[in-house]
Amino acid sequence: MKPVIIGDATLYLGDCMDVLPTLGRFDACITDPPYGIGENSAKVASRSRTHNGKPLVTDYGFFDWDKAPPNPEVIDLIRTKGECLAFFGGNYFYLPPTSCWLVWDKMNSGDFADCELVWTNWPKAVRRLQWRWNGMIRQGNEARYHPKQKPLEVMKWVIELCPKAETILDPFAGSGTTGVAAIQMGRKFTGIEREPKYFDIACKRIEQAYAQGQLFAPEQPKQIQEVLI
Repeated sequence: MKPVIIGDATLYLGDCMDVLPTLGRFDACITDPPYGIGENSAKVASRSRTHNGKPLVTDYGFFDWDKAPPNPEVIDLIRTKGECLAFFGGNYFYLPPTSCWLVWDKMNSGDFADCELVWTNWPKAVRRLQWRWNGMIRQGNEARYHPKQKPLEVMKWVIELCPKAETILDPFAGSGTTGVAAIQMGRKFTGIEREPKYFDIACKRIEQAYAQGQLFAPEQPKQIQEVLI
């Protein structure tokens, strides 16, 4: 299984259950597995509406990969690969209690969730970030390539909370946002993605990240709060 290597980024096209046993440990594993909430192309299409004559939902083509969350064996294997762990949608998986949930407030509306929860194994207090991500009404005006794509600044926020993590793993790399964030922050990245379409997009985005470097200062999050519990 030959990876694509782009600078300090290594990307594998394949199933993470096949690739992970061949890899060592990383400083951090930051990932966004399917939640098993029945997200599919028909459901996304049913949300279509317009704003100023423009569609609010991107046509991602046919997909039907969110019928069920990954098996517990997959989550357990991923947990062995990172010292610092962060799972988007952690409330959908069988994970132990934690003192540090990350709360991404999407400032959303409609039938979308108000927030997304990120489970971590960090001995910290709960953190919250507000970053609008509501159809076409989004901070940063990022292009969206994947129905579960996360904003670049949200991924940077998570990585920043792992200041000593120099090597980052994402076993569900999707369109490569975690990798772009890691590269822009000077970290090494390894990603695994089984869908060829999104693997190719991830490779292209990471190549562009290397070509562009930090040309512009990123937009700052609207609000970051620490919640003590």
